[in-house]
Amino acid sequence: MARWLLPENISDVLPPEARVVEELRRSLLDLYRSYGYELVIPPLLEHLESLLTGSGHDLDLTTLKLVDQLSGRTLGLRADTTPQVARIDSHILNRSGVARLCYAGSTLHARPMHPLASREPLQVGAEIYGDADFGADEEILDLAVRSARVIGSATVQIDLGHTGVVRALLGDLLQASACVEDVLAALTGKDPAALQAAGRDLAPPTRRALHALIEMNGGVEVLDRARRELPGSAALEAALQDLARLVRGCGADEVSIDLADLHGFRYHTGVTFAAYVTGLSGPLLRGGRYDDIGRAFGRARPATGFSLLDLREAAQLARTAPVPAIRAPRVADVRLDDFVDTLRRQGEVVVRGEPHSEIGVDLAVNREIVWESGSWTVREVAHDRSTTINQRDDGRDGA
Repeated sequence: MARWLLPENISDVLPPEARVVEELRRSLLDLYRSYGYELVIPPLLEHLESLLTGSGHDLDLTTLKLVDQLSGRTLGLRADTTPQVARIDSHILNRSGVARLCYAGSTLHARPMHPLASREPLQVGAEIYGDADFGADEEILDLAVRSARVIGSATVQIDLGHTGVVRALLGDLLQASACVEDVLAALTGKDPAALQAAGRDLAPPTRRALHALIEMNGGVEVLDRARRELPGSAALEAALQDLARLVRGCGADEVSIDLADLHGFRYHTGVTFAAYVTGLSGPLLRGGRYDDIGRAFGRARPATGFSLLDLREAAQLARTAPVPAIRAPRVADVRLDDFVDTLRRQGEVVVRGEPHSEIGVDLAVNREIVWESGSWTVREVAHDRSTTINQRDDGRDGA
């Protein structure tokens, strides 16, 4: 096998893609900082039991594992950053009040999320710990929509769900009934036949409610239908009211509701959502409330947040153009050096090199620095116009 070949679904990030990914990462973290979120950088490698805490079987299958040669213990390469951030909140920061945390870093998957996906997705996210108020859920969803805007999508669609709906219908059966997992799988797959088989031992009112739930997806009218057709309870009404508030205030271009969407049901404890944008076949990000995530670490704090699934994939949607650059000669002149430093501090890209030297596909040289009328001058390459930045004449000779 050729030495330069990489494993399947693993690739280098080359210019100009790397520039776009990094610019988006910075923009997202700056957005989160403007909301008061603090950056954390968890390690890529941890003890396996810590990484899989509260995450369920799916993440176990996704996590790459190895044996630590120092301790002999099994380690995992993170496939999701949220359990690590929960550990940091619970045991490292150990704050009594609200903690707003954000992150951006590579994860590693044993298998890709879809056939064309990278097994090294760059995950970016924001999470709130210690805030049980519904305003935290609203803030997180608002921030998720704004994150999609940063990516550059003209249209953002939010799909909403709420685990409280199914919990209200099943109640104690969630813990006591052996058929529950099959019922949940049938609801997720919207499979009436499978649901009929899985729920044959349930009480008839419960079976009817679950079958009705399969069809409850669409716009805000779904909430009224749920009130009419599902067995009423305080828990159900609270979940429906949560969804109504989010529909009104999330700021997305399109909002849909799916009361049978059970993605991460055993992980989430309330509202769930996914953001979709034009150009991606799957969701750009997923999020929701997961109050129990810190329980295994000894601190079950209220928590809500979201993660962009892969910033590299999202970066393909960003409109890019070569970066305007200035070419400067390689001349031993202190005044030229000072001039170049001044331009770079002003945010310009200045490349030192010969007039026809190659500088890279991500740069577009549209200006050059020339010695003209006793000073170094920036002149447009394509036009016979020039802009002179005055330099102090200190008596040294020009080039």
